[in-house]
Amino acid sequence: MTPNGTAIRAFREVQKLSIRRLGVLSTRDPSHISRIERGKAGASEEALRRIAGALGVPVAAINREEQS
Repeated sequence: MTPNGTAIRAFREVQKLSIRRLGVLSTRDPSHISRIERGKAGASEEALRRIAGALGVPVAAINREEQS
């Protein structure tokens, strides 16, 4: 899946979460989240689901493939 790193960063910053805290909440490595936000890495469906859940947003809000 192709995550929208800009959207992930925006949701994270609005909620005043650090990358490290988002990593803990989503059980993902913070360095991977950083690479996703910068557009340097993709993410599995499971990773996007966990990140979206930690941010409290639908997966569609952070997934480029589902945006029209």
